[in-house]
Amino acid sequence: MNKTFSKTRILVECALMVALATILGFIPVYELPRGGSVTLVSMAPILLVSHRHGVKWGVLTAFVHSLIQLMLGIKNLAWCQTFGAVVGCILLDYVLAFTLLGLACLVARPKKPLALGVGVSTVIMCFGRYLCSFLSGYIVWKDYETAFEWMEGFGWGAAIANMGENALCWLYSAVYNATYMIPETILTVIAMVVLAGVAPRLFNRQK
Repeated sequence: MNKTFSKTRILVECALMVALATILGFIPVYELPRGGSVTLVSMAPILLVSHRHGVKWGVLTAFVHSLIQLMLGIKNLAWCQTFGAVVGCILLDYVLAFTLLGLACLVARPKKPLALGVGVSTVIMCFGRYLCSFLSGYIVWKDYETAFEWMEGFGWGAAIANMGENALCWLYSAVYNATYMIPETILTVIAMVVLAGVAPRLFNRQK
């Protein structure tokens, strides 16, 4: 009975965290015209689940969250030119990018004090999401003309004038995705570290 109640409580808590993350995702600080946005720390609830309940529940919760993000962004698949691009978009922009967040506890637990572990794990998980977006930007969304136009408007016209197509598209993906993931990471790290400082009990592993 106690075991069943414990699992039920965890399921309810995870569902609430997914709902909270989804709501926070609807509150963008700013949005980029070609995808990507800085949200009001929408990754924080998923990271917290990982810290409280471990890898199994963290990854499961993060995976469910990734599917919800996919459903919310399903219209983006219409821009994919091939079936491979559709698969790449689903995996890199949604499933892998958000499911990685469930691994936060693996990085945080060996580090003391708590705020340090939480801060470092948040940075690494956000970097993992950035890498997924970076790869997707080239593999799925590669477009030389778009890359050149955006980078030129970004003020890098002289630097990219003699770059080859592949090099420019890689650079564009790296810079474009960094413009929203860096501030998103900073905001999330601040939120998680502050939360660890004022309410450390929230990060206690629940059994």
